[in-house]
Amino acid sequence: MSPPMSARDFINGLRDEGVRIKEVGDWEHHNRNDKGPWGPVHGIMIHHTVTSGAAETVRLCRDGHPSLPGPLCHGVITKDGAVHLVGYGRANHAGLGDDDVLRAVIGEKTLPSDNEANTDGNRHFYGFECENLGDGKDPWPDAQLEAIERASAAICRHHGWTERSVIGHLEWQPGKVDPRGFSMKSMRERIHDRLK
Repeated sequence: MSPPMSARDFINGLRDEGVRIKEVGDWEHHNRNDKGPWGPVHGIMIHHTVTSGAAETVRLCRDGHPSLPGPLCHGVITKDGAVHLVGYGRANHAGLGDDDVLRAVIGEKTLPSDNEANTDGNRHFYGFECENLGDGKDPWPDAQLEAIERASAAICRHHGWTERSVIGHLEWQPGKVDPRGFSMKSMRERIHDRLK
């Protein structure tokens, strides 16, 4: 079992990994902890936002919307490769997912198909929302992919996890397609190489 990093360890770990950070408001204390516990944490989940424009994307992920209050992640990774810290603690990003997938992440084993939505992912995952329309055509700039790689590696390094602790939303919750436009297999390979 891994307790979540402190907010200070989180930001310092990102900086040590070479991540370009932008702090948004009182991100360290912006969370949904009143709705349930955060932790133990077991992995990192990557999403796309289905939005365009950094400022609006960051605002949405920080504040949420009427049917889903923010924060919607811990960090927003914009196309320029910056990681905007918008919250820390429980965040509304993962939703319900497959308990078999969680067991595989914990054991760092091959992921099974996600065919159930019976487990609270908001409790167990760090989340990064990545600015992209999610249509399979909107490009993923190199700077953005590198930021996903570096941010994920920073958290893995702190917890002693391998790249197998990094999953996409589409691998967690049936019906989800994000992130679309690159494969999580290729991203895990990048994280593996960085951790070496």
